[in-house]
Amino acid sequence: MTDRVPAGFCRDADGRLLVAGQAAEGWVEAAGDTPLFVYDRAILSARVAAFRAAMPAGLQLHYAVKANPLPALVAHMAALVDGLDVASAGELRLALSAGMAAGHISFAGPGKRDRDLEAAIGAGATINIESAGELERAGAIARRIGRRARVALRVNPPFSLKGSGMRMGGAASPFGVDAADAPQVLEAMAAQHFDFRGLHIFAGSQALSEAALLDAQRETVALAAELAGHAPGSIPLVNLGGGFGVPYFPGDTALDLSVLGTGLADILEARPRALQSTRFAIELGRWLVAEAGVYLCRIVDRKVSRAETFLVTDGGLHHQLAATGNFGTVIRRNYPLVNASRDGGGREIVSVVGCLCTPLDRLGDKVALAPAAIGDLIAVFMAGAYGRTASPQAFLGHPAPLEMLV
Repeated sequence: MTDRVPAGFCRDADGRLLVAGQAAEGWVEAAGDTPLFVYDRAILSARVAAFRAAMPAGLQLHYAVKANPLPALVAHMAALVDGLDVASAGELRLALSAGMAAGHISFAGPGKRDRDLEAAIGAGATINIESAGELERAGAIARRIGRRARVALRVNPPFSLKGSGMRMGGAASPFGVDAADAPQVLEAMAAQHFDFRGLHIFAGSQALSEAALLDAQRETVALAAELAGHAPGSIPLVNLGGGFGVPYFPGDTALDLSVLGTGLADILEARPRALQSTRFAIELGRWLVAEAGVYLCRIVDRKVSRAETFLVTDGGLHHQLAATGNFGTVIRRNYPLVNASRDGGGREIVSVVGCLCTPLDRLGDKVALAPAAIGDLIAVFMAGAYGRTASPQAFLGHPAPLEMLV
């Protein structure tokens, strides 16, 4: 692997990595320590703007909070997007505190407890119903507290997003109601204590094929039209899911938004009569935030073992599980990472490891970096999504990483 600095980042004349126009070491000094996640708000805003420019007019954009729930980042996104999608009562509170109106918050995920359902109903958020039993419990709670529950049906589709990193349809699943069983659940939603808000159909994630994404969106619209006749009235909103992937590894190609936007416009233009008054949304997490983040850790030791050079850092999989290849990756590949302190002196082949007592704690396996010294910073890119909160922070009792939105 060669030393590569992704778009949105650069080096200064001295070879130091710049993040949001300032040397990485400067952000570490401001934060007070490493390891440190830094998120660039300008990159976040540019991603939203690029989506708006390419997609059909009127298409809503929702941010999936689970991708990165840093409160300052969520507040920044809340001002830019049309809705927030949450997956716990904690994320619901976070979304509300970020200033998003409850009517633009949807609550998905299996295993919602009664107190989670009550919190959503009381706040006025939309519950993405995952089963017939969950609908019954939501109805009982709504009657008890004297509120109408806002509900949408999450459908487990009979198709998946081809080539996706995580397929969410086309098989038995704890997520959503199987498409074959959806008509019965939709008819149950006609009860007076439910305010029907639409459908959520999610076929997969982390896809880098425009054709595969458009095929899934086409099938999603067709499935929504099939179910429309069983819905308690017109379908206000269809959440088409997301699935937009980002190029983590060498050879990956970024999605062409113009192709996706043109294709989706054609799909929506040709939608069946049953969906003519329906609004549509795309729900994105990783695609919006992954490339805006960088994880900075410091080299605390340099050693050679059997001719292999190891750079031992104060970071690791307890903060950046995904970058170590232990978060849904079948074949381990290196995230882009560089020596953030210098760029001269050629390249050396090294392995960058963390501070944990496990051989799984490897941030970079035999990567080509500028020659590094103890005290240098290592920057791991693509760190804006599924970083700190998707990692086992409590493992071995090391301190939590710091985070900054700049």
